[in-house]
Amino acid sequence: MQDPIKILGVPIHAMTMQEAVKTLEERMLAKEQTFVVTANAEIIMMCQENAEYKKIICEDAELVLPDGAGAVWAGRHLGYKVPERVAGFDLYNELLDLSAHKGYEAYFFGGSPGVAEAAKAKAEELYPGVQVVGCHNGYFKDEDVPQIIADINASGADMLFVALGAPKQEKWLVAHRAELNAKILMGIGGSFDVLAGKMERAPKWMQDASLEWAFRLYKQPSRFMRMMALPKFVIKVMASKF
Repeated sequence: MQDPIKILGVPIHAMTMQEAVKTLEERMLAKEQTFVVTANAEIIMMCQENAEYKKIICEDAELVLPDGAGAVWAGRHLGYKVPERVAGFDLYNELLDLSAHKGYEAYFFGGSPGVAEAAKAKAEELYPGVQVVGCHNGYFKDEDVPQIIADINASGADMLFVALGAPKQEKWLVAHRAELNAKILMGIGGSFDVLAGKMERAPKWMQDASLEWAFRLYKQPSRFMRMMALPKFVIKVMASKF
């Protein structure tokens, strides 16, 4: 696996989508557990303000991919070759497609009650033959965790997708990865909602024009304060160059 570049001290593996999928499959077949993070500008900024979270991304994740136009722009602005954006939702779908073709098994953990199951049904429609071997919603107490982990392991899942939102999903995975048998561990935010049709994704032209953030803000005005991380990110990246 290639050495990562650094954006504001955060390691980013500047891969294409297909290189990322190939790397994850190779490591899975080699029985190497891989904690993968798709890092957008918001996550990189979170690392600047939260030392615990930065340690998770910098030291615990084996693969950190550039999710979002901001991460791609930053890498290129700093003089690195960043071939393309590797969005978490798109990587999630590529891995489901891989499951359909190769028989790898996936487990969906997180989201509101019923959403993981709805995402499973949609995945089975989009990727005939996909192996989603279990689901559990994201509403649980600490005392429920041992049983959740037992259920995930009993399912035989090769890939565990966790939709608890950042930074909770990454903290949960790092806290429990030693107990988990799955070889691909990935936090995917609201991807179950998008796949299930509960949340709309930006049109393709907006994704291509790097305007997906604007669509999210239009659909969820409550994200305004979170979106303030974007101009701060741009300023910090430009300052770091000098």
